[in-house]
Amino acid sequence: MSESIRLWMVRAGRGAAYIDDFIEDSFVSIGWDLQGEIGGLPKAEIETRLRAVHPHQSPGAIAVWAAQILRFYGEIKQGQSVTTYDPGRRLYYLGQIKSAVEMTSHPLPRSRRVEWQRKVHRDSLSVTARNSLGSISALFLVPAEVAGEMLRLSVPLAQEEVTPPAPERPAEPVDEKAQLDEVVLKAAAFIEDRISLLDWIEMQELVAGLLEAMGYRTTVSERGPDRGVDIFASPDGLGLQEPRIFVEVKHRPGTAIGAPDLRSFLGGRRVGDRCLYVSTGGFTREALYEAERSSIPITLLNLPALRKLLVEQYPRIDPTVAKLVPLERIYWPSG
Repeated sequence: MSESIRLWMVRAGRGAAYIDDFIEDSFVSIGWDLQGEIGGLPKAEIETRLRAVHPHQSPGAIAVWAAQILRFYGEIKQGQSVTTYDPGRRLYYLGQIKSAVEMTSHPLPRSRRVEWQRKVHRDSLSVTARNSLGSISALFLVPAEVAGEMLRLSVPLAQEEVTPPAPERPAEPVDEKAQLDEVVLKAAAFIEDRISLLDWIEMQELVAGLLEAMGYRTTVSERGPDRGVDIFASPDGLGLQEPRIFVEVKHRPGTAIGAPDLRSFLGGRRVGDRCLYVSTGGFTREALYEAERSSIPITLLNLPALRKLLVEQYPRIDPTVAKLVPLERIYWPSG
């Protein structure tokens, strides 16, 4: 390998589940369930096949997957360099691609044979390099300067483990808050994407589940013509105890609720009632003004506000409701 290597990262499945297979059996591979062979197909056809297998995935995710598949088939060439990461040993393995794509019986069936040659410990790398290698993508091209650093610090594969120096605080400035902010923004967008995929009935179930997680008992209206109230909630479930909460749910992404809709919803309410209006399409300025001057207390929830409430109440939400928008907790170093 030379300093000007073109180095590809190919991850060994989610959580590096197949890292031992990669190293012991000398290959890298990618998954994605697709119908038939896809070598030579245009991106549009690959996206069509991906959508057929993963109908609930966002168009953005489908486009990213298709691009990675095309890279694995077309951009990666025999003789180019490849790396993969073993988080258990904190080792990056470096090798050389030795074949075109081959179909196998492995759970990640699209495979390329590799001759593994060297390894480098993650703690030996600079903070900049570690950050660059932290992408969640299954396959990506490592920046040339990071590839060069990995090569310089690597040792032959057969060499016994060398304990790297204890990590120190980085000398170069690292804006950790900016990195965390980026992760938070991406997570928020992905959660909102998932909520948007729900149908109207599922959206009602989600909102009712959130209210129940907050300690209320709810009644969801039966399917049929809109009767003005989709969910009723109160401490006892009967409306004998206050607050009595009347909920309208509008799941129309891209269509904002206006003041007339709000006035219609508030029309039958009386003193002591509380109202909640959920609109995944948001609200017009006039609707926001209507809510502010209403004599009946009303809270408006757009999609970002609904997402925030979901994240806040998720530990207390019923497991059946949680399955509508499954979430995972992640931890980020602080200080």
